[in-house]
Amino acid sequence: MKASLSDYLKSTPFYFLPHHGISWLIFKLARIKHRPTKNFIIKNYTKLNTVKMEEAVEEDMFAYENLNAFFTRALKPECRPFDSTKNSWLCPVDGAVSQAKKIENGRVFQAKGHDYSLLELVGGDEKLAAPFQNGNFATIYLSPRDYHRIHMPIGGDLTSMVYIPGRLFSVADHTVKTVPRLFARNERVACFFDTEHGPMVMILVGAINVSATETVWHGLVTSENKKLKRFDYKKGEVKLERGAEMGRFNLGSTVIVLATEKFKLDTAMTAGTPVKLGQRLGIYTN
Repeated sequence: MKASLSDYLKSTPFYFLPHHGISWLIFKLARIKHRPTKNFIIKNYTKLNTVKMEEAVEEDMFAYENLNAFFTRALKPECRPFDSTKNSWLCPVDGAVSQAKKIENGRVFQAKGHDYSLLELVGGDEKLAAPFQNGNFATIYLSPRDYHRIHMPIGGDLTSMVYIPGRLFSVADHTVKTVPRLFARNERVACFFDTEHGPMVMILVGAINVSATETVWHGLVTSENKKLKRFDYKKGEVKLERGAEMGRFNLGSTVIVLATEKFKLDTAMTAGTPVKLGQRLGIYTN
């Protein structure tokens, strides 16, 4: 859908806001442990965002030590059953599909009139980008009300992780439609895996209020001098099973999954469609 005047009016202020300063403040507020204060924050958060506490392992919202613990809460496994189709990949998060398409000659579709470079998205390493030049991608947006843990679509061995500094534009629909190269401009963490179905990348894109991205093997991923950092791993050093947690966000943001040409996206993965962790993302075809 084409961007409207309203979309541009909503997006324009983000060019001028101190993204990292605002996100640092939210980071601190989300970790306040003073009981009356954090309970007040959580209560008002749930008034603004509908949260299904009956799905959480801990159903009492005030039992969490701070807001960050609350919105990265664990869910009961039975609430997110995993698709059992042979050779299927799982949707890694709750959220909504922003886009899910084929990568065309190293260009990734963002919205009508906007695409961006696959090479830029993964941090500029041609060797890391090569397997996906004409592959497939799925971009999934997590809103503040969603479950904020990220899981593996398919089991794999971690080979590299790249922290890529950048801005922290909002990743809401209006900015996706209007900010050129949004996902290649925002701060992000690209995680490269070898799987039984070939190479896969999970890209955790930061956004305003969401500059704190964590992985289960590294913890908080950031850089004090905001320079690109690469971490390489030996085979078997970090091995995660299908459906296992691999990372988490604060508040909400976006996950991008990159797969090769042999991966076929599920027909349900269309722009604007709500999705749940564990449903079928697509099928690997031999």
